[in-house]
Amino acid sequence: MNQRMQCPDAIPSRDNANNEANDREEVFPLSKVDANSHLTSGRLLARNTMWNLAGQILPMIVGIVTIPVIIRVMGVERFGVLSLAWVVVGYFSLFDFGIGRALTKLVADKLGADEERAIGPLAWTSLLIMLVFGIFGTIVTLFISPLLVHRLLKIPQALQHETLLGFYLLAVSIPIVTLTAGFRGILEALQQFRPVNLIRLPMSVLSFAVPLLVFPFSHGLVPVVAVLVIGRVVGCGAYVYACFKTVPSLRGDDWFDSSFVLPLFRFGGWMTVNNLVGPLMFYLDRFLVGALLSVSAVAYYTTPVDMMLRLTVIPNAVVGVLFPAFAVSLSQDPDRTALLLARAFKYICLILFPVALIAVAFAPEGLRLWLGTTFSAEGTVVLRLTAAGVFVNSLAILPFVLIQSAGRPDITAWMLIAELPAYGIVLLYLTRWLGVEGTAIAWTGRISVEAAVLFFVSHRILPQRSYSVRRLVAVVLAGLTILYAASVLNDFGTKIGFVGVVLISFAMTVWFWALGPDERHFLGALVDASTRN
Repeated sequence: MNQRMQCPDAIPSRDNANNEANDREEVFPLSKVDANSHLTSGRLLARNTMWNLAGQILPMIVGIVTIPVIIRVMGVERFGVLSLAWVVVGYFSLFDFGIGRALTKLVADKLGADEERAIGPLAWTSLLIMLVFGIFGTIVTLFISPLLVHRLLKIPQALQHETLLGFYLLAVSIPIVTLTAGFRGILEALQQFRPVNLIRLPMSVLSFAVPLLVFPFSHGLVPVVAVLVIGRVVGCGAYVYACFKTVPSLRGDDWFDSSFVLPLFRFGGWMTVNNLVGPLMFYLDRFLVGALLSVSAVAYYTTPVDMMLRLTVIPNAVVGVLFPAFAVSLSQDPDRTALLLARAFKYICLILFPVALIAVAFAPEGLRLWLGTTFSAEGTVVLRLTAAGVFVNSLAILPFVLIQSAGRPDITAWMLIAELPAYGIVLLYLTRWLGVEGTAIAWTGRISVEAAVLFFVSHRILPQRSYSVRRLVAVVLAGLTILYAASVLNDFGTKIGFVGVVLISFAMTVWFWALGPDERHFLGALVDASTRN
């Protein structure tokens, strides 16, 4: 890490007028926002990151509490099918064919160029295209659902009918999901993450709470999926309201501008490849486990994996804010972009490594306490491998977003295309040979290779590198070595001692090496203030 790095912008180092202006930022109409200075403000980005974290961590806590109850009531097999339904809901984002992400970038570009009046027609043009694609997605999903349920997935005969009906309901909701992504993308481009998360939070909590709300009336899948779909309709309406309140130009007379179609498709076309291949590789493991093993194995695999993947709420909260900020700053102030990237990498690493270490060391005890002996026996290795993969992936997501915000989604698209066949073959072989543990090995291996490529490419995007590849590789390799050492320990007391020593050493290294003098002073002031209060 760069020891000479200055303190975060959240430190009150600017004049009082600027600080007060940042503090007053809420859901203001677009005309009141100074796009060039406001949208990359460190204070604003830090606050929006906290909103993103709240919007993702709170649903995760709800999931940890509710999943054991859902499994007990529904049974392992029906819960495995519900897990696949959650996957399908997440994968529906591909049906916007990259237009949602393109909309966010182009709106940010218009703000950076002080062309706010163009945002209205740009938004409506994008949303119309997304609606057409969403309807197309509904037709495709209705057509392939019987094949998925009756042929490709090992759904028990007794569950096939209700599973098929659930997939049909999900298919009907695809246009709503795509439009929701578009309206949310407009708000994100404007750095309006407060309303975004005030809407996303109850919608995400609802995904886990719906089964509990339905259980008093039915234990079937169809009522659960139906309520999920209704929740998405309500959420879309809330995003529409927030957009109209925030962006007055959406009420203008210009509803379509053909000049935006080509830029949307140019950027969105490559994002489509990313959205198709990326989620396919991300979810391919679950579907292969369901096809090659059993839906019970899906539950044993996805539960520890999903638990660890919840840690990605931290980097996702950061990059969700940084994507539009990068798009604004890259063309105007690349040094600012480099500084934001370096800080994000450092803080994500400092937060996630201790969590990954604890997860790896105490995986069997944690699973046994949470879900019982069977899940502990089946999922310990999976959890440990996934924890290592998530640690690496949480760092790799930063250059991934940087490359796309620089207008080069083609680079990440070609990388994913090259990965897919190799990963598919390795995943198929290891799943057949080693079961769910082999699946986890393939997933973590792919993440590691992908991370190396992304960090290499990212250094060619920025004219001045904020940190060296050698230092990055050293940090990642050192972290993975420590995680491996923690995984081979069996005695509980030894684990506590090892983790304690590592965390103390880690804290001292961070304080004296990773943090600069201004950052240490800032953190010390925070501790003193909290103690006095």
